[in-house]
Amino acid sequence: MKKPKIVFMGTPEFSVPSLEAIHDKYGVSLVITVPDKQQGRGLKLSPSPVKVKALELGIPVLQPAVLKEESFINELKELAPDIIVVIAFRILPKEIFTIPCVATFNIHGSLLPKYRGAAPINWAIINGENTSGLTSFIIQEKVDTGNMLLTKMVDIDDEMTAGDLHDKLMPLSAVLSLETIELLLSGNFQPIKQNDPLSCPAPKLTKDNTKINWTDSAANVKNFIRGLSPYPTSWTKFDGEVLKVFLVKFSTESYKLEPGEYYINDNRFIVGCSDGNIELLSIQPQNKKRMLIRDFINGYRGDCRGRFA
Repeated sequence: MKKPKIVFMGTPEFSVPSLEAIHDKYGVSLVITVPDKQQGRGLKLSPSPVKVKALELGIPVLQPAVLKEESFINELKELAPDIIVVIAFRILPKEIFTIPCVATFNIHGSLLPKYRGAAPINWAIINGENTSGLTSFIIQEKVDTGNMLLTKMVDIDDEMTAGDLHDKLMPLSAVLSLETIELLLSGNFQPIKQNDPLSCPAPKLTKDNTKINWTDSAANVKNFIRGLSPYPTSWTKFDGEVLKVFLVKFSTESYKLEPGEYYINDNRFIVGCSDGNIELLSIQPQNKKRMLIRDFINGYRGDCRGRFA
């Protein structure tokens, strides 16, 4: 049987193991990723991790600024792919995802229909889930609602951050990609319709929805902080400046603190929540690098009592 023509669409590091695995087994005919972006002080153009890997593997790359551009769509049609694989890319117009003769499928970072949206890994931890995973599904017009093909489940422990879950799912995504392609090529599959009433959103993370709410319970605050660590990171206002918080733990300190009230003593930074205290472990003051709390306290000369804004 001849090898299928596969087009791969992706952008970040998360997509790279899948690209490598698919190319190794089937060969990828074309990679589509975002245009190079200006980064750093010199605003030097930097390629996406997927482009870097594609060039390393000798795969042709297209970087359309507009996905509905007629010349781009025509080029895809001329290639006549059997399958398009989408992992952490952009929302595809119907003119593109209907091109393959077999299917266009996406690998999504949740157990659909839960956590449809831009940040499924983060929101699963923020909401205190004890399981998460990946779902492969056939793309349709409404985002993340297509019929499901396969899933992979992983456990989430009480200390796992969004970064930890990302790193756990990344190699698993490559496994699921290969299994999904094999399933599609076999022709022996029955896509499963998503149970829409069980869906919940995973909206894009912004400065507005990543601020810590100290009036919440200690458990919810801890989940919120680890669900945003290490990126984009939760934050609060400390002495009029932004303080990013990466890691915390429940405090054994019996001293009663009001929500948002803090107490610094003996290399410990304790903060009150609605039903107890938590202890900050890793932070990043404004215009400084991330640091352990003991290093922050060693150089701190401000008040040892106060309240976050």
